[in-house]
Amino acid sequence: MFEKILIANRGEIALRIQRACREMGIRTVVVHSEVDTEAKYVKLADESVCIGPAPAAASYLNVPAIISAAEVTDAEAIHPGYGFLAENADFAEKVERSGFVFIGPRPENIRLMGDKVSAKQAMIKAGVPCVPGSEGALPEDPKEIVRIARKVGYPVIIKASGGGGGRGMRVVHTEAALLNAVNMTRTEAQAAFANPVVYLERYLEQPRHIEIQVLADEHKNCVHLFERDCSLQRRHQKVLEEAPAPELPAKLRDKIGERCAEACRKMNYRGAGTFEFLYQEGEFFFIEMNTRIQVEHPVTEMITGIDIVQEQIHVAAGHKLRFRQKDIEVRGHAIECRINAEDPYRFTPSPGKITSYHPPGGPGIRVDSHVYQGYSVPPNYDSMVGKLIAYGATREQAIARMRIALSEMVIEGILTNLPLHRDLLNDTRFLRGGVSIHYLEQKLAQEQKKKK
Repeated sequence: MFEKILIANRGEIALRIQRACREMGIRTVVVHSEVDTEAKYVKLADESVCIGPAPAAASYLNVPAIISAAEVTDAEAIHPGYGFLAENADFAEKVERSGFVFIGPRPENIRLMGDKVSAKQAMIKAGVPCVPGSEGALPEDPKEIVRIARKVGYPVIIKASGGGGGRGMRVVHTEAALLNAVNMTRTEAQAAFANPVVYLERYLEQPRHIEIQVLADEHKNCVHLFERDCSLQRRHQKVLEEAPAPELPAKLRDKIGERCAEACRKMNYRGAGTFEFLYQEGEFFFIEMNTRIQVEHPVTEMITGIDIVQEQIHVAAGHKLRFRQKDIEVRGHAIECRINAEDPYRFTPSPGKITSYHPPGGPGIRVDSHVYQGYSVPPNYDSMVGKLIAYGATREQAIARMRIALSEMVIEGILTNLPLHRDLLNDTRFLRGGVSIHYLEQKLAQEQKKKK
């Protein structure tokens, strides 16, 4: 096992990885920007290295500085967390060429799944169901594009092959708007991702967002850790997640989970990964694979009892998975609320000093957060300041515990989205379970109309 790991990230995930390492007896090195010098995880680390000023491009995305920090501290491996460089195949390659272990998938797997066209083609070969659409990149010939769209059926969605995070997508409802939408998406894709390739899929009207967590070792052993429902989203950004997904037949879940595990075996995948699907009327449709730890991994940990971060480290060190599929069971239900420093309804960022902070407690409550009273939330990064997780024997108990936790939680000095979560935990449609990915935006739009 590793003796020292460098954590190439910040915020709650840096603290989460650090805690996993400390439990395993592994020393940690934390890299940080100048603005994060007073962060909790920096103070708790065995060693810390400042790698640049506040802008991410000069610090957390500064590959030479990160590798130099690993060299001077004599670290053996680098954990990228999520975001920043976590799904950057070039970074993974440079880490390994420099003599360190990258705690994540092989660079070729990251590259394959990072391109949405190649990822979809790989899934089709592996027998994973995909959304009907073009069998690859859209051609240049306008007549052929029209033919493909007619065959798929309207509405369709144009997607950038190199896109992600809700960017590089455009819904088209009529043939008259098709070619202009394709050209605009290509232009945007080139500007945002330096890759103008786009593809086309059928646009599903009321799908749910269901994802399957997998873990694999380099010996071609792979298991799935069941599913999460991440349908409560705004502008393709997740707000609340839960596991298992409400109203999802167990046989269907097991079938799609095994297909994902088999796809990993065929790809010779290593580490943690997540297959994301749209689910509608009893059918799963693959949309992408995230080759990293997910923000919402705690809900899966709560229902399986498996520490996913520790397993990432375990398999990165070359060890076999410590369990088989038959050893993993779903126990209870878990819900996660992402707590962001933002206006709860306008969603504008709200950086600043936290003047009062009180995390909730009680049975089944977990708080993953790096903030504390007196901490200043910087304006330079993602607005998430923590995650509140509630676990119960049933979904109803998890909801009841989350309501109590949200009522107890205090964060003052900045605005947060706590009021939104309190509202969601009393929403009749959410309580029933199985809302679509459009539900939250439709709900917010209706509430805005009432205010006017």
